[in-house]
Amino acid sequence: MKQKVKKAIIPAAGLGTRFLPATKALAKEMLPIVDKPTIQFIVEEALKSGIEDILVITGKSKRSIEDHFDSNFELEYNLEQKGKTDLLKLVNDTTAINLHFIRQSHPRGLGDAVLQAKAFVGNEPFVVMLGDDLMDITDDKAVPLTKQLMNDYEETHASTIAVMKVPHEEVSAYGVIAPQGEGVNGLYSVDTFVEKPAPEEAPSDLAIIGRYLLTPEIFTILETQEPGAGNEVQLTDAIDTLNKTQRVFAREFKGKRYDVGDKFGFMKTSIDYALKHPQIKEDLKAYIIQLGHELDK
Repeated sequence: MKQKVKKAIIPAAGLGTRFLPATKALAKEMLPIVDKPTIQFIVEEALKSGIEDILVITGKSKRSIEDHFDSNFELEYNLEQKGKTDLLKLVNDTTAINLHFIRQSHPRGLGDAVLQAKAFVGNEPFVVMLGDDLMDITDDKAVPLTKQLMNDYEETHASTIAVMKVPHEEVSAYGVIAPQGEGVNGLYSVDTFVEKPAPEEAPSDLAIIGRYLLTPEIFTILETQEPGAGNEVQLTDAIDTLNKTQRVFAREFKGKRYDVGDKFGFMKTSIDYALKHPQIKEDLKAYIIQLGHELDK
């Protein structure tokens, strides 16, 4: 009997060294895009896709994530007493979620982080959602990428990995697929998955981005997976092994992807989102125009 995809895993145990000193005591997943932490975009995508339970893999100095999604009685009471119902709703929307937490005590790579979720997932298909990749955050009408993967699973009953075409010179920063021929409506059969290949060795420009729908057999592979690139347990390597015994597909994403894993990507994301934000978009547009005039002088 085919099982419904109900659970999502959000790995959030990384140290966030690219954003030091801000991340010395604050989880990088809590850095805000205007007024919303990056991890909240991920959680909202999961819920919009129909996910029912979410497990966040955390580590040291990540308590702020748990606090953000917990109830804050003093704040809620204060907002209620002052009649600030809109703000109260924003706060309450972050607490009515089936959210669970577990710690990855010794980060050994993404594959090891996913392995921590074995007991939570059980014998069910599940989704992995990486916090550095935000999808279509300025397009409320877009079908979430997670939902696209879930729709594919309804048809194939197989693991499906999200991919996107990237400039060839950038493939060494990603896992890359070797597709079997042309995709059908954006869905590819895959020959092999390669973690961070050199550009001259990359089998394609279709890079793995931060959404994975996986069957539970991946855990058996991860338990014995040897460290790969960076001396870490790579999820891509485990997926390539899984593909040898059961089909793994790749779904090409056609929407807008925002990479908030580095400073410049984070700033671009913040500006794009702010330009759609009802409270500040007009002021920001005016400022950008003014700034452009000043730079032209």
